[in-house]
Amino acid sequence: MKHHDHNASLPERIAKARQVCEVAGERFTPLREHVLELVIEDGGAVKAYDLLDRLRPDIGSPKPPTVYRALEFLSKHGLIHRVEALNAFIACDHSHEGHLAEFFICEDCDAVEERHAHDHAECKPDGFQIRRSVVEHYGLCNNCAAAS
Repeated sequence: MKHHDHNASLPERIAKARQVCEVAGERFTPLREHVLELVIEDGGAVKAYDLLDRLRPDIGSPKPPTVYRALEFLSKHGLIHRVEALNAFIACDHSHEGHLAEFFICEDCDAVEERHAHDHAECKPDGFQIRRSVVEHYGLCNNCAAAS
């Protein structure tokens, strides 16, 4: 298991996202870029409606479906992950191709730590091609466990 490297600067991460979209033949629109910037800047798991509130001053009151379409696009291209348990999104530096995202979710403070592992690919059915996987673990983060 290995930690994600989220030490790249925001401009580096946006440039990488632009490259991912270009390789896929997709447009990296200003709205998609701005949504990704907000998710990256949040640094944790952020809900779509929180993003919507932050977009309003910059984009001129986009509607929820607009933000959800941007989030869906970014997720499809492996730039963010959806944390199912929290109905929230977290930035990712990795391509989804064969990438297994594992989330460790604190049930007290909702902190999310992401790690990834490639060893689960060995247990897939013959011929099955994994495009993306997400595993969520629930418990207490180090801070909350220490406070208990």
